[in-house]
Amino acid sequence: MSNKIKIGISIGDVNGIGLEVILKTLSENRILDYCTPIVYGHTKVASYHRKALGLSDFNFNVITEAQLANPKKANIINCWEEDVKIDLGVANEIGGKYALISLEKATEDLIKGNIDALVTAPINKHNIQSETFKFPGHTEYLMERSGSNDVLMFLLSEDIRVGVVTGHIPITDVSKSITTDAIVKKLVLMNESLKKDFWVEKPKIAVLGLNPHAGDNGLLGKEEAEIIMPAIQQAFDKGVICFGPYPADGFFGKGGYKQFDAVLAMYHDQGLIPFKTIAFGTGVNYSAGLKIVRTSPDHGTGYDIAGKNLADPTSFIEALFAATHIVRNRKEQEELLKNQLRSGGKIIETAADTKDDAN
Repeated sequence: MSNKIKIGISIGDVNGIGLEVILKTLSENRILDYCTPIVYGHTKVASYHRKALGLSDFNFNVITEAQLANPKKANIINCWEEDVKIDLGVANEIGGKYALISLEKATEDLIKGNIDALVTAPINKHNIQSETFKFPGHTEYLMERSGSNDVLMFLLSEDIRVGVVTGHIPITDVSKSITTDAIVKKLVLMNESLKKDFWVEKPKIAVLGLNPHAGDNGLLGKEEAEIIMPAIQQAFDKGVICFGPYPADGFFGKGGYKQFDAVLAMYHDQGLIPFKTIAFGTGVNYSAGLKIVRTSPDHGTGYDIAGKNLADPTSFIEALFAATHIVRNRKEQEELLKNQLRSGGKIIETAADTKDDAN
């Protein structure tokens, strides 16, 4: 039991639905069969939300450090001492302040190896800004903290996987940020993640165009011919099985994504609008390419329903399971490779050749 995967959970904005979906998730006893959850927050704040939800039978096991986590219980670490005023549904400095404290403490343990993965509840990207957090979101923050060179925002569900070349940037900056090198890097990251994290043996990836109708042979833009097609060829030469560029509207409208293991979109809304249309409420946001494992639900702070017991925990549950599966897949692959090396034989196959697990 002590070797169970430890999943750290940051609470997000204390005035949003983060703690509601966390509490609803951890109230499911089956969660403890898969992992040992450790929440980074405070018992008083959690109790406020617990009472609002009427979860009288649920209690946390309070610990001072991750190494003391009880594998048979949902654990919590108190990350601050002072009382916090909760204003459910209100975006204010308090929500951002304690979301950041929770995230920093959890990230520190993640980098040190005290926990195996991190699931992040939603933050408000505006009120969390501070001297120590000047990032568009979790993804960029964790890339810097973990010392990773690049990261792919990778949205996952049972039906579709979508990654994006450009993430949280203004739409006016998208075109100039789309380069052949950037696309190749994202395709390589996606390919490696599908093999290592999900054990897809030979991933097949679709690449979307940037312009309407994928440029319509240059009539509506030249990025497809001059940037995207060369990137597809370069990635293909590196062993990435990828095709395109496909016009985004027709590709999703006709269900083209069903023929591929993943889709690379050029910018945030091009990929996330169809993804959330298809999988909203069950989707998971995964930061692929990082040295650490981080997932999150596919929804925001939900101020409009905070405290009303209306938040659906399904996406958070899926994020927790996804983190657990990814960690397990990575560990099994590492162990397999170690055993092959110890045997003194040639490594004929990798773990990715032995299993195909969608999520």
